[in-house]
Amino acid sequence: MSYGDLLSEEELLALDELVRGPHQASVLLVDGDDALYPRLAAALQGLGLRCLHAPGRAEALELLASRSSIGLLVCALHLPDGSGLELVRQLRQSARASLPVVVMAGDATVQDAVDALHLKVLDFLLGPPDLAHLTTLARNELGTPPEPKVVRRRPRPKEAAVETCLALKSA
Repeated sequence: MSYGDLLSEEELLALDELVRGPHQASVLLVDGDDALYPRLAAALQGLGLRCLHAPGRAEALELLASRSSIGLLVCALHLPDGSGLELVRQLRQSARASLPVVVMAGDATVQDAVDALHLKVLDFLLGPPDLAHLTTLARNELGTPPEPKVVRRRPRPKEAAVETCLALKSA
C-alpha cells in the first residue's frame, strides 16, 4: 500500500510541498492523453523534480495562478479544451509571462512551429516525446534538486580502539 492509495492527488501535492519545501521548482504537464502523462512524469521525477498534471487549458491556468513553485510548463499542442498555443498566449500576457515553456506536438504544421517560436517557447518537440531531450531541457532550466547530505559520525579514537580490540578478540 502506498500513500497514493490513501491520499488524493491534492493531498499528495501538499504533503510533497511540505516535505520538500515550496521553493523547489516543479513542472506542470498539460496534456489530455492519460497514457502519456505517467511516462513524462516518471522521467522528470527521476531527476527529483515534482510534477503537476492538468488535462486541459482551464486547469493549467488555475494551477499557474495558485502555485508559484511551477518553474517549467510542458504542454501539448492539442488539448481537449483548446490549443496549447492559446494557453501559451494567455501565459505570456500574465504575471508568469517569463515562465519557460516546451510545446509537444504529435502532428503539427510549419505555422504551428513558427507561432510557438514567436511566443518564445523554449522548445517545440515533434513526434513522440523524446524523454531524454525533455529531461535535458528540464535539467538545464531548473537544475536538479540537491541530494540530501548524509552526515556520518566518525568514531572517536577511543571508540575505534575498542572496536579494533573487539574485532581482534573475536577473530
